[in-house]
Amino acid sequence: MNVEHVNYPQLKQPFGAYCHAVRVDNLLFLSGFTALDTPAQHGDIVAQTEATLDQIKTILEAEGGGMGDIVKVTIYVTELDRLMDIHKVRSRYFGGTYPASTLVRVVGLVRPELKIEIEAVAAVARRA
Repeated sequence: MNVEHVNYPQLKQPFGAYCHAVRVDNLLFLSGFTALDTPAQHGDIVAQTEATLDQIKTILEAEGGGMGDIVKVTIYVTELDRLMDIHKVRSRYFGGTYPASTLVRVVGLVRPELKIEIEAVAAVARRA
């Protein structure tokens, strides 16, 4: 079994004791991402969801994959009143190939203005 801890230069580097992703053979476990330090940080749930999924997409593309390679997401939200808006954004990014999913309502995230955090697991073939 090959295990690799990876940070991606295209993204803001982790500020704590974690990495962007851990690759175990062809599985890629992505840390939770938010809109922190993006223009959407103080935006609405739609903007924050897009910013979060853009970061995940960046990692998958760097690994030679895409959003269709995601097999599981866990989504943490602070409010459920705009759930359908979140689903519309997800539909755009996943294009009908939906992963298994868990949605959890939480009291808060790392900063009070953040409304959503998404972590993912993808099955991506190793780059040559």
